[in-house]
Amino acid sequence: MSTRRLTVAQAVVRFLAVQHTERDGVQHRLIEGVFGIFGHGNVAGLGEALLGLELEDPDLLPYRQARNEQAMVHTAVGFARMRDRLSTYACTTSIGPGATNLVTGAALATVNRLPVLLLPGDFFATRTANPVLQELEDPRSHDVSVNDTLRPVSRYFDRVNRPEQLPAALLAAMRVLTDPAETGAVTLALPQDVQAEAWDWPQELFEHRVWHVPRPRADISSLTRAATAIRSAQRPLLVAGGGVVYAQATEALRAFAEATGIPVAETQAGKGVLADDHPLSLGAVGATGTYAANLVAAEADVVIGVGTRWSDFTTASHTAFADPGVRFVNVNIAAFDAAKHAGIAVLGDARTVLEDLTTALAGWSVDDEHRARTADARDAWQRRLADAYHFRNAPLPSQIEVICAVNKAAVNKAAVNKAAVDKTAVDKTAVNEAAGPDGVVVCAAGSLPGDLHKLWRSNGDPKTYHVEYGFSCMGYEIAGGLGVKLAAPEREVYVLVGDGSYLMLAQEIVTAVAEHVKLIVVLVDNGGFASIGRLSESLGSQRFGTAYRFRTPTGRLDGGPLPVDLAANAASLGARVERAADLEELQAALARAKDADWITVVHVATDPLAGAPDGGAWWEVPVAEVSEIASTRAARTGYEDSKKAQRPYL
Repeated sequence: MSTRRLTVAQAVVRFLAVQHTERDGVQHRLIEGVFGIFGHGNVAGLGEALLGLELEDPDLLPYRQARNEQAMVHTAVGFARMRDRLSTYACTTSIGPGATNLVTGAALATVNRLPVLLLPGDFFATRTANPVLQELEDPRSHDVSVNDTLRPVSRYFDRVNRPEQLPAALLAAMRVLTDPAETGAVTLALPQDVQAEAWDWPQELFEHRVWHVPRPRADISSLTRAATAIRSAQRPLLVAGGGVVYAQATEALRAFAEATGIPVAETQAGKGVLADDHPLSLGAVGATGTYAANLVAAEADVVIGVGTRWSDFTTASHTAFADPGVRFVNVNIAAFDAAKHAGIAVLGDARTVLEDLTTALAGWSVDDEHRARTADARDAWQRRLADAYHFRNAPLPSQIEVICAVNKAAVNKAAVNKAAVDKTAVDKTAVNEAAGPDGVVVCAAGSLPGDLHKLWRSNGDPKTYHVEYGFSCMGYEIAGGLGVKLAAPEREVYVLVGDGSYLMLAQEIVTAVAEHVKLIVVLVDNGGFASIGRLSESLGSQRFGTAYRFRTPTGRLDGGPLPVDLAANAASLGARVERAADLEELQAALARAKDADWITVVHVATDPLAGAPDGGAWWEVPVAEVSEIASTRAARTGYEDSKKAQRPYL
């Protein structure tokens, strides 16, 4: 057996450079590159190894410099989601705070079932120099470091204390990264002395390797049970989640819906799987859902969940599906999710299962009454949506207006079916007006995702909508948008970010500048936390602590607005900046940003009190049971009334 003498770090990067995935006969690079910030825990190991690879050939495993460790994971996640989990990035950090900064990003990746490889530096395996700089000593054991905080948020964790352990650890890591049911954050902690240690490696470790991503078919008995349940339904509803997108099953879903007449509602991750103008599309469902989807959901007797993990927002905290005898059919590649709500578990790839169910249900469809009910609900919501698109707020524009303007700029009108639009009450001038390649909207936290879920008009391409709502992580937006653009450089990427999220993690603007990556960042400045402010008010807490204000002599933060100039801040980071004072200026700024070849931040101040149309659903957030505050007591009464509709799905 031929061998090659390399350090552990050199072996790691050369192994990663030759890993590939394959699905449906198409191969992809598994690890597209490495994001990193160097310190004493990785500079002499992975830093030296990446330099050597770059000097040999910069395309073997490109290194990209990040500005924040959490942000680099977000970027890798955005990239992986855009590539349907078939490709991702690795992220390397030093020991100590660099490693602990990974925890939030790792949790986000694992919650959203998206692959990312983390390579944090660690203490000395030999322990000869311990405690090293930035080492957190645990008096219970010398085998614990801050990297152990990554264990609960990683789908696989290993610490490579000896070179001999590396091949097994690398292969196990790749197995998890490429498993559609088990994927998430994968952590290989690399002690800094081991990184620099040399070893004779088998040459086979560095040969082209393909990890085949399967499309498992469901067993016949579960398909039969599911088909029987669906045939017995009078008012069925399909809820599409992110699994439909990752399985590239949008065409299979459309064919299933059209063959059966079953209407389709969407989770945040499943948004866009069916064109907004399709007669069976009800749009968003649940706490951030549309009136149409929630009306049909409340009456549904069989709910088919495809690729969804049934979060509390999707189920409106177990109040959305109100029929006393409602039953669930859960199509999922993960057994954990397929078993939820005591549903009929159909374990398999979303595309293959939908195709098999379409065949199994041949000749059956919903009755005319259910079709009419679906059409009436759609028409009622479309009228509300048209009103929202024509809504004008003064003196500051509303968040709704910002979303509508970005939607028109981002989505290609040519992809919208005009004949179907003509059947609705929507004014055609408000529908997806800009020509050109379809853009992608990126968002994550605050009130923007809820409004986007209701209002964003899709043309049937789910890749136009990229909202991270599994972890709803403030700060994801710009970093995630960078990953989206790296994955799809041909598309315009519109990042919608509130001022609260911007202040938490804006520095990847610098990374975009350095990498010549163009983004259009729409910075919505409403002077604080609009989402939590709205929630606080509904819970009787009077928007306490949710606005950016001066502290007054009373001791409270209820003074005037803070003199923070976020547009100037963006300019200082190297971005091209536009300031928009009203809707017309915003539309003009978006047009100029589209023509620019540089990252542009469009700053627009908005009214935090102007909300989107209500979808009629509830979300459970507990209210204080006793309080001296009258507004809190009133909110508690409403909370107790709402809880009466809650139910277990057994």
